[in-house]
Amino acid sequence: MDQEDYGVGYIEEDHPLRPEAAAQSLALLQVPDKSGRSRNTSISSSVTDLDAPIYTRDDSRSTRQHGFNGRLVFAIAAAALGSAFQHGYNTGVVNAPQKLIEDWIKVTEHNRTDQVVDQSKVTIIWSIAVAIFCVGGMIGGAITGIVGRKGGLLLNNVLVAVAAIFEGVSKAAGSYEMIIIGRFFIGINSGLNAGLAPMYLAEISPVHLRGAVGTVYQLVITISILVSQILGLESILGTEESWPVLLAITVVPGIFQLVTLPICPESPKYLLLSKGQEMEAQRALTWLRGTIEVHDEMDDMRNEYEAMKLVPKVTIKEMFVNATLRIPLMIAMMVMVAQQLSGINAVMFFSTKIFRMAQLDDKSAQYATLGMGAVNVFMTLVSMVIVEKAGRKTLLLIGFAGMCVTTVLLTISLAYVQNAALWVSYVSILLVILFVVMFAIGPGSIPWFLVSELFNQSARGAATSLAVAVNWTANFIVGIGFLPLQEAMGGNVFIIFTILLALFVLFVYKKVPETKNKTIEEISSMFRQISYQ
Repeated sequence: MDQEDYGVGYIEEDHPLRPEAAAQSLALLQVPDKSGRSRNTSISSSVTDLDAPIYTRDDSRSTRQHGFNGRLVFAIAAAALGSAFQHGYNTGVVNAPQKLIEDWIKVTEHNRTDQVVDQSKVTIIWSIAVAIFCVGGMIGGAITGIVGRKGGLLLNNVLVAVAAIFEGVSKAAGSYEMIIIGRFFIGINSGLNAGLAPMYLAEISPVHLRGAVGTVYQLVITISILVSQILGLESILGTEESWPVLLAITVVPGIFQLVTLPICPESPKYLLLSKGQEMEAQRALTWLRGTIEVHDEMDDMRNEYEAMKLVPKVTIKEMFVNATLRIPLMIAMMVMVAQQLSGINAVMFFSTKIFRMAQLDDKSAQYATLGMGAVNVFMTLVSMVIVEKAGRKTLLLIGFAGMCVTTVLLTISLAYVQNAALWVSYVSILLVILFVVMFAIGPGSIPWFLVSELFNQSARGAATSLAVAVNWTANFIVGIGFLPLQEAMGGNVFIIFTILLALFVLFVYKKVPETKNKTIEEISSMFRQISYQ
């Protein structure tokens, strides 16, 4: 390293304060100002566990914002690929082999009872197998606050192994109950991941990259859904013999995380603010940033740590009683509800039927659905790039407002699609794709990391537990309620989502603050001011 780049402080040879004495004097005079910069002297000191030399911290150096580096990218990949992948893959994997598994359930039940099995019974069994994933997600989300970040993500892979075993051997064992059990365990795993991974990603990223890094979780979800659709093709694993492998392959990202995540450090904020381990926190932050110049970030965390000491540990009851916490909690929970009740799952479900209305054959409709998944991935990448420039609130408003307008047009087109010209069908396809684009711009990714930005360390675990549990509950409600509504209302079912989306736009505009480039202390101070008004 070039000494000039780091502004090393030199003392003239004939100066009465010799270098040996200087080191001792500076060790005794550790009085940095509030910003962490040296005051009127040209030399400042920061004692670290790295036995680093004493450097000056000039303005250009201390205010520099650390960007992406190899270690940070590695930590992001280790945390996100092994967690968000489970969430997305197990959401989408059941769609392609549905008919194959239902036929197998019918045969299995017939072999047990030696009676003709009614299709309605098969449908109930399959519905339970699909919905139990969300029930597990609710439980996993609710217990997020009682486990650590890195340690919780690693231990969570035990549930992946259990789920993969149950699902993988279900056909050989002749037990559809094993699929239900496996889906339940992987649901708990996904619920925990939905809380732990965004928290870990938010806490290891620099303030100016927090939004982009937080978007990675949703990006991996979209990629994994696309992967599940591709692997579910009849030409790959969507066959009568291979569908158990398709379900059990969820163990692969779990193995990846078990190999890579132990190399990464625990969240520096968790180490300092929850465990009080300052040296370990600085060591972790130094590893993640790839430099010893982490003084400013450590100062911010110390300030938050000192502020935390003045308040008792936050309980679930306190989250609702204390106005300073209740306001951001309501925002976090409403944004989670908005994500699920926006109609995205309904549109995803309805897409194949719309494609068939456009006179595409089954195979072409399947590939068109894959194309829609690819668009989802691409637009989530775009969101990751622009979220730090446009801001969270702006992207949420654009996304929900765009989805609202699209559902109005989609309702109109679906009302005329069967008796109209072919071009109306293609308009419907374009509207479905546009809906997915609007969702991916903001509502798809921002809710997952927004909750981590709205709360300090003492409340973050409890807030995340509540918000993620609400998200999975809303997901469950949509999964259970959409099919009956769709059968009763047809294409008019999207009128419900139009009304809800209009309300969500109003809520975001009135209540959701902009958190771009704000520290946790600044955000907390903002809510304190609101609560006093």
